[in-house]
Amino acid sequence: MSINTPKKSQKRPARPHFDHRDRLILALYAQLRSERETREALEWAIENDAISPEVLQAMVSDPVPVITSEDVAALERLLARDTNNRDIPH
Repeated sequence: MSINTPKKSQKRPARPHFDHRDRLILALYAQLRSERETREALEWAIENDAISPEVLQAMVSDPVPVITSEDVAALERLLARDTNNRDIPH
């Protein structure tokens, strides 16, 4: 006598829908994580004398801007669009 067991569904679970706020949060999280990993690597390199003082001086004297003017403009457009569409559910 054989027993038939129900088969598991082959359907994939639905992917979550990410709106523009969710994507922004994920992007900011990814950037923060990357910056933390970079800082940890730099700390290790300094502790192990893997970076010369000249390289450190060059890094300090030429910082990369955290946010660019293009980023500011894009955020302002996003906020303006969000304000115009406030009554529309996300």
